Amino acid sequence: MDWLVWIGALISFVGLCGLILSIMKVAAARKADLTDEELRVAVQKVMPLNLGSLFLSVIGLMVVILGIFFG
Repeated sequence: MDWLVWIGALISFVGLCGLILSIMKVAAARKADLTDEELRVAVQKVMPLNLGSLFLSVIGLMVVILGIFFG
């Protein structure tokens, strides 16, 4: 079941890339010198990406653990 570990690692890596992208988007919004309300809107737009990426990372790690458990 080594393939399950590698698939889980790939899913986790995609989630990690999404988390990094969301961090970069929020950092760019903070550097843009926006008002508080505009910054709040910008962060709210990034939240689905952040939560989806976190979900992918967790699912990927669960798949890795299943691969180790069954392998």
